[in-house]
Amino acid sequence: MSAFPRKPTTAVRIGNVTAGGGHPVVVQSMTNTDTADVRATVEQVKLLADAGSEIVRITVNNPEAAEAVPEIIKRLRDLGCNVPVVGDFHYNGHILLTKYRECARLLDKYRINPGNAGMGKRENANFRAMIETAIEFGKPVRIGVNGGSLDQNLLTRLMDENTASPEPRSAGDILIEAMVQSAIDSARLAEQIGLPHDRIILSGKISNIPELIRVYVELSKRSDYALHLGLTEAGMGMKGTVSSSAALAILLSQGIGDTIRVSLTPQPGGDRREEVYICQQILQSLEIRSFMPQVTACPGCGRTTSTFFQELANDIQGYLRAQMPIWQQQYKGVEELKVAVMGCIVNGPGESKSADLGISLPGTGEDPKAPVYKDGEQMTTLKGKTIAQDFIQIVNDYVEARWGGASSTRR
Repeated sequence: MSAFPRKPTTAVRIGNVTAGGGHPVVVQSMTNTDTADVRATVEQVKLLADAGSEIVRITVNNPEAAEAVPEIIKRLRDLGCNVPVVGDFHYNGHILLTKYRECARLLDKYRINPGNAGMGKRENANFRAMIETAIEFGKPVRIGVNGGSLDQNLLTRLMDENTASPEPRSAGDILIEAMVQSAIDSARLAEQIGLPHDRIILSGKISNIPELIRVYVELSKRSDYALHLGLTEAGMGMKGTVSSSAALAILLSQGIGDTIRVSLTPQPGGDRREEVYICQQILQSLEIRSFMPQVTACPGCGRTTSTFFQELANDIQGYLRAQMPIWQQQYKGVEELKVAVMGCIVNGPGESKSADLGISLPGTGEDPKAPVYKDGEQMTTLKGKTIAQDFIQIVNDYVEARWGGASSTRR
């Protein structure tokens, strides 16, 4: 299922997942635990994986974190959690990967930021040490450029060249060019050192949406490396959700992107899985991938002074999400189920007919009955105080009939 043709990129194997090369766009997330806290990190990695994150990245920023990695991987595998675990390295990655060999061996991928791999003459030596470790252990590498930690030598050189140009470009143009050059030049250097082309993923993250889009469009034009998408420092709540969705949707609709992450700042004590769900919803809304049944519901108006349709839509959405871990094991394809919960006669019957299952609840002043539609045809009418329970049973029966085995029939 993909509504947008993908631009060709090189396939990269990351643990048990393949990104790029026409494979489905992969959902990624990152822990926010202290990696040295093995128990907390294992719990959060598994939480994210169970929510649908297909790759999980952890911070490896000090010796304690590096020493904890083998135990983290062991406990995850003992729990049956085989999600690829990626190590995020900054500044001292060359030291940690060289010294802590089991950490380097057990991680499924390394993330390296060329902007802080070292300064001056040490830069290539530090970068080389990390790439050589990746070669030794057969690991893929994401070369992740960030606008906030860009290689200052490269940026200064491009700025000086621009100043001397007869037709200088804007500072924003030069920043974008520096990010693109840093990513591609670093990838080519990695290949010169010996890292295979099909073990390299690029990213170029920045918090400005128009600039982010331009960076990825240029990366896509100038190379065939697999690309990881993400709006860095997206923010909290609605702002982070909308900003990430806007940026990623534009790029994905152009066929750009092989792995994605929504870098959402959680509310204090908030649910880290939210960034996974947003990634899934972006992909499903664009009809690129399906992850779970979708519920269509109207926003409500003066015709729907009762909150019953809102409560039913919320209950159905919660029920479907709770059932998915079970249904995924029993009913292949159930994630494509579409359910409509509508609040009045204006659009209710039409939207309900367009869904696999739909219920059109009575609006203010309408007859107290709710017609139910299956595969575009009215199948029954519900009344009384048990409408919610009766409709959930209809959903269960439909899932069993359609996806319950060889005897089930598809529309």
